[in-house]
Amino acid sequence: MTTIGVGVIGMGWMGTVHGRSYRAVGDRFHNRGVSARLVICADDVEARAREAQARLGFEASTTDWRAVIDHPDVQAVNVASPNFLHREMALAAIEAGKHLFCEKPVGRTPEETAEVYHAARAAGLLSFVGVNYRWAPLVQYAHQLIVDGKLGEITNYNGRFYVMYASDPLAQLSWRFEKEKSGTGALGDLMPHVADMAQFLAGPIVRVMGTEETFIKERPLPVPGRGTHFSTGKAGDPTGAVTNEDYAGALVQFENGARGTLEVSRTIFGPQCEMALEVYGTKGALKWNFEQMNEMELHLSDEGDHDGFVRILAGPEHPFHGRFNPGPGVGVGYEDLKTIEAYHFLKSIVDGKEGAASLTQAYAYANVLAATMRSWESGGWEDVTPL
Repeated sequence: MTTIGVGVIGMGWMGTVHGRSYRAVGDRFHNRGVSARLVICADDVEARAREAQARLGFEASTTDWRAVIDHPDVQAVNVASPNFLHREMALAAIEAGKHLFCEKPVGRTPEETAEVYHAARAAGLLSFVGVNYRWAPLVQYAHQLIVDGKLGEITNYNGRFYVMYASDPLAQLSWRFEKEKSGTGALGDLMPHVADMAQFLAGPIVRVMGTEETFIKERPLPVPGRGTHFSTGKAGDPTGAVTNEDYAGALVQFENGARGTLEVSRTIFGPQCEMALEVYGTKGALKWNFEQMNEMELHLSDEGDHDGFVRILAGPEHPFHGRFNPGPGVGVGYEDLKTIEAYHFLKSIVDGKEGAASLTQAYAYANVLAATMRSWESGGWEDVTPL
């Protein structure tokens, strides 16, 4: 068993999820020869750092994120801080020679994401990025069906991520709504998942034509140190301007000739967490929605007398499912996906070989996001080119 020393920066919701996920790797993947040692965690709120240490079993905690990077026993740095801190922390970890896990979007802008990618590549370090939806057992199964040619040639792809955490006009003006701190809005927060999934399943995107809109232009100012980006204010509270987009969409063309659409919205009313996709080919089609992540609709041309979609339930015959539940129809959950993700990151370090989804995949979606933003300015189709 090889144990990797891990330090986590940012102990809010996502950092806590990462901490639990690293702890679970040694259990869920007990026969794969890798586990994590939780060395140190950091948060600028001391109470939150200390609580994370006590709850998750870190050996130490700190309010100085650089102490995580400088710790001699930390081999891998996990950045789970707000977006505007990603670049500085990621580059510092790379400069210190530490392997890097960074939550999406990595940088506030596609250019910052590309900068971190190039720095890690030049340093020869291993990396990972938090696009966990691709690890759902039925998504992995869908990928295998496509690779095996079961759907034939892919002709159409529709991907979307609809969430309503910001549909309430009283949702607090957190950093996610400020261009200076988060860069883009829905494009940077949600589109990395959609663009990554599209390229994972349907192949590289070569052209885009995008559009964007800010539907709620002012929000209540937050109370420092209280709540999350899901928190709401009260009518009459002081407000501030929303400076990035609530919605982003794009028509896309894939390298293989397929056409499709990608859409993200944080203010849409109805869907709670609809990270969803539809893939259509010449021999079959499939549909998947994270809100029913343990189900998939599948239609194959060789299904005999049956003509139409059938419901597939996740089970131990699908990738990774058996690591969590032994029976069909016994579902896995969101944090299980993060455990699968953490395992692959640690295993890549042990093997000394880049896995997916690394900063290579982050760079790929960053190029798509950059072309989308250029399309906002030009009003037309833009080629996806390397940053």
